[in-house]
Amino acid sequence: MPELPEVEAARRAIEDNCLGKKINRVLIADDNKVIDGISPSDFQNSILGKTIVSARRKGKNLWLELDSPPFPSFQFGMAGAIYIKGVAVTKYKRSAVKDSEEWPSKYSKFFVELDDGLELSFTDKRRFAKVRLLENPVSVRPISELGPDALLEPITVDEFAKSLAKKKITIKPLLLDQGFISGIGNWIADEVLYQARIHPLQTASSLSKEQCEALHTSIKEVIEKAVEVDAESSQFPSNWIFHAREEKPGKAFVDGKKIDFITAGGRTTAYVPELQKLSGKDAEKAAKAKPAKRGAKSKEDDEEEELEKEDDSDKQKNQKPKGRGKKPALKRKTKDSEDEDDDADCEEDDSDAEEEVVKPRGRGTKAAIKKKPEEKAGNKKPKGRRS
Repeated sequence: MPELPEVEAARRAIEDNCLGKKINRVLIADDNKVIDGISPSDFQNSILGKTIVSARRKGKNLWLELDSPPFPSFQFGMAGAIYIKGVAVTKYKRSAVKDSEEWPSKYSKFFVELDDGLELSFTDKRRFAKVRLLENPVSVRPISELGPDALLEPITVDEFAKSLAKKKITIKPLLLDQGFISGIGNWIADEVLYQARIHPLQTASSLSKEQCEALHTSIKEVIEKAVEVDAESSQFPSNWIFHAREEKPGKAFVDGKKIDFITAGGRTTAYVPELQKLSGKDAEKAAKAKPAKRGAKSKEDDEEEELEKEDDSDKQKNQKPKGRGKKPALKRKTKDSEDEDDDADCEEDDSDAEEEVVKPRGRGTKAAIKKKPEEKAGNKKPKGRRS
């Protein structure tokens, strides 16, 4: 899913291809779950004819500076992605839109055509991203509440150590806290902790000076390398734990050492027990605690399984069905799932049954959603001869 390197790759693609060009056409999806706080028609009218001056980023947020405000702002959520027609931009598993699909994609939430014919689209298959139109993106949430950007605003090792010394929570959840450092997500947190040889459940304030220095260095090196290769994971170093994060427990190894999976900060976490050991009071506490039951799944595990099922179903879409079969029952989305926080990286099933594909509309008229009337058993008349 998009973390700092992926969003930075999108920003650079826009910077390299779109600056100084005027917006000639705009299509905004009629989807008030993603398009936040403004109607599609007002959004369109506000940016039509404007020129893109720069592309800026903080943490996992991106915004376009135009020749005058307001500015389009993108909070990528767990599957947001920038596409520029004819330009290679990093794709990642949860966002990938196939080249063979229609353009703009049915998942497009924001689409502009520039004066030279170049076309740019922001897509979101999961509908947990947010697209906003803001007078000053840095002065309002979520950007105003972010901590220093892990790439653009690095803090000194001494400042980092002093900050950790004040934190009584475990280190993995702290790294995921965007108010502490912005841009680090689940895979980067696992990677930097592995490279620094720090257990994900070690209390932040208990880290030694050497551990603080090692973690500070690994954050810098991992992010800089990922950005250097435009977040293309196939070019990540072979000794990164990243490459084995999606392997099944018992079959995941890095440099010949076994990877275990635990839950830290509500997220599935990969680490190497042989190299990342708890120390001090954390080790004593762990020794006294009852071992966790094997097979217990976190919320993210369920989401990962849904993704794998979806990937399998995508592969089978072009295959002819064998025999007759009934379609699975449609599941209704609950209000709670609608209100999940984007940055918690919540999941939403992407099957045709559950996902409402919202096509861009010219004036913001909502597409009618037809519901099949439910038949009551008592009113259903039996077929057959009359008595």
